[in-house]
Amino acid sequence: MNNIPLRNTLAALGLSLMAGVATPHAALAETLHVGINAADITNLDPIRASATADLALVSWMYNGLVRFAPGSADPSSIEPDLAESWESSDDGLEWTFKLRDGVKFHGDYGTLSAEDVVFSLNRAADTEASSFASDFSSVESIEAIDPLTVRITLNEPVPGFLGLIADYHGGNIVSKKAVEEKGSDFNSNPIGTGPFMFDRAVTQQAVYLKAFPDYFRGAPKIDDIQFDLIPSDSSRELAFRSGELDLIYGKREQMWVDQAEQWDNTVVDIFDPGEYRTLFLNMTHEPLDNLKVRQAIAHAVDLDQIVEFVGSDVGPKGCSSVPTGYMGESCDQPYEFDPEKSKQLLKEGGFEDGLTLNSISSSSSSQLPIMEVIQAQLSNVGIDLQLKVVDHPTYHEQIRQDLSDVVFYGAARYPVADSYLSQFYHSDAAIGKPTAVTNFAHCDAGDDDITAARNATTDDERMAYWADAQKKIRDQVCSVPLFSLKQVWVRNAALDYGYELKGALNLAPLITEETTLTRQ
Repeated sequence: MNNIPLRNTLAALGLSLMAGVATPHAALAETLHVGINAADITNLDPIRASATADLALVSWMYNGLVRFAPGSADPSSIEPDLAESWESSDDGLEWTFKLRDGVKFHGDYGTLSAEDVVFSLNRAADTEASSFASDFSSVESIEAIDPLTVRITLNEPVPGFLGLIADYHGGNIVSKKAVEEKGSDFNSNPIGTGPFMFDRAVTQQAVYLKAFPDYFRGAPKIDDIQFDLIPSDSSRELAFRSGELDLIYGKREQMWVDQAEQWDNTVVDIFDPGEYRTLFLNMTHEPLDNLKVRQAIAHAVDLDQIVEFVGSDVGPKGCSSVPTGYMGESCDQPYEFDPEKSKQLLKEGGFEDGLTLNSISSSSSSQLPIMEVIQAQLSNVGIDLQLKVVDHPTYHEQIRQDLSDVVFYGAARYPVADSYLSQFYHSDAAIGKPTAVTNFAHCDAGDDDITAARNATTDDERMAYWADAQKKIRDQVCSVPLFSLKQVWVRNAALDYGYELKGALNLAPLITEETTLTRQ
């Protein structure tokens, strides 16, 4: 059995000892005011939350068995969270976690037990309930060995397994008692173990969180959080500059970032992971079932122009179906921008006079302007891309109904190639299937290699399979990789996160028990 490194055990012990140290109430600040670009909150149940606004709130209310160190999205930074230690079998198929004793849930829902963990992870793996069930497809069983010990058995090795049960997506732990008691109301009345607990929500206005004084790492230094729902970029900016907001979701555009950096008492945070922007081509829709048409689209997209439009600081260029910087990314030659070649391919494919495609586009400022640039580029070679612009929730709903020929989509996943390949390019994840995730292209080119990589016994073997999968996906032209759109948040210089922000898988700065706000 492989024991957890000693440094992590010592760190966990330190956190356990600190949990009993009370923070004097006089040291706490007043309300932290946050502005987000959302019209409303959709899901506060962690097995359903996927929108940026939902993920931010979830990250402040819940914990996983393990967590990414605050300010990091690097898998090597994973450290103890609700589990104080763990060990794994030599073959990586059996993982045993020892839970912290005495961790309290919000409200009157008692203390964390192995039963809550088993319930939470089985719930996350439920294909009828969870948006992240596919992440748990390799889990064979989850058992409570005793009140503070959980064993997870896999039917195949999972690259980066600890990321699966971290404080991210389905890895967040809920109170079994609360879910069973509240039923469907749990989504709007969540119960976690995190530093902040749900207070109330006002539809299309704000969500209110309160500090959890019994948080196991110590009482937060901020009293509460007012999470204002402000979809208008200009309104959010005005509220921030007038001092009404302390932290806002920014515009991920270089020009805006450059301007914001000149504001008084302001810090602009640009951090990973980038949401990998990709143009998926639905191969079940005519004429995209024609390889030459897909190739023509790939050669008509001027990626350098798009990156120049977005800005290299906030939107570095991609070159593979796997996002830049993920473990296992194989940076094959990107599709060359060549309008004349594109026109020739259309002619060879039987569309010398051009063709028309449709695309459902979000009205979001981080999507619509890019789609308009791509629309213009395709028009130059005779491809008429008709944009149907809808609000962001409607966009998510309709693209999952297979209504769009071309799907522009951006997402951040656990930064290992398997997570992206499995969810976006394996045929099991194709839209319309019971196991659907986000394979909008209905791609199947890399299936065998993606599956083989999961069963590989060495990292070198796994990397080779992932590289082969990416090459086959590129050759099939399932998609046109674009760029990684990094996260941009802007804060008052008086707000100190309590750590250096380099990354946050939940797409928002983590507000912890150490975060402080020193008002002037």
